[in-house]
Amino acid sequence: MRALIVNDADPRRIGIHEAPRPSEAPGGVRVDVKAISLNRGEMRMLKSAPEGMVPGWDFAGIVRDDHKHLKAGTRVAGIVESSSWAEEVVVRADWLAPIPDAVSFTDAAALPTAGLTALRTLRMSGAGLGDDVLVTGAAGGVGRFAVQLAARSGARVTALVTRGGDLGKILTGLGASSVVTKLEELYGPYDAIIESVGGDVLGRALTMLDPRGTLVTFGNSADQPTTFDVRDVYNAALVRILGFELFFDPLPFGRDIGRLLALVEHGELDPHVVDVMSWTRMADALERLGHRSLGGKLVLTVD
Repeated sequence: MRALIVNDADPRRIGIHEAPRPSEAPGGVRVDVKAISLNRGEMRMLKSAPEGMVPGWDFAGIVRDDHKHLKAGTRVAGIVESSSWAEEVVVRADWLAPIPDAVSFTDAAALPTAGLTALRTLRMSGAGLGDDVLVTGAAGGVGRFAVQLAARSGARVTALVTRGGDLGKILTGLGASSVVTKLEELYGPYDAIIESVGGDVLGRALTMLDPRGTLVTFGNSADQPTTFDVRDVYNAALVRILGFELFFDPLPFGRDIGRLLALVEHGELDPHVVDVMSWTRMADALERLGHRSLGGKLVLTVD
């Protein structure tokens, strides 16, 4: 089979080469991959990944052989810890979900990593009806899903981004009650904060929690350390600060992927796929992702 393999001689250290087919695993399902989506974490990982590795987390495709719960020919979306950037992948059955007829491979492939992170961080935060929720880094893939899911739960959502204009209109259309571009524009208090920027943004956000609020952090896109006055935390009574890493979560992913797919099917969640490219153009796709100007998810078809 062909796969995108880490190779120092290729642009961006990644290129299509022949690779062994993935070996069978107990309870594993073999899927013919039709589409994959890109995440910033994968781009960062490529800088230090060993040669010969097949990267990739998200995919959508077709089940190759009959399985106990999935018949051959079933369209599915899923996630793996690595190796989805290939023509075939073997994955745990409970990390897969059938794709509804009304949902395309490209929309389905955009969901797993970003959608699951948004859904599960919001779940950890306890955000719900009537709560005030702050989403930092709201222009990114996770941020856009978090804005939509929080708004759908009945929360009032503030989206923090680095620029406004058309982006502000887009996020308002996705459910944000307000869109701000500066830390000084944040007032709080917030019942829940979904934070991925780190640095000064995390330090400021910690001072804006409700005394019983929860901040969930899952990234540091600023790549900067954070300093804060601990009194802003312990004087705030029952404030909670939680960390999240998707693959450390022991709960299987399939059911939540299915929930996200159902929301897309019924027009209640927008995957916001801004472009679809051939996987033969992975180097170009990574270049675009690095510029932080996509404004949505980039999906590649395995053709």
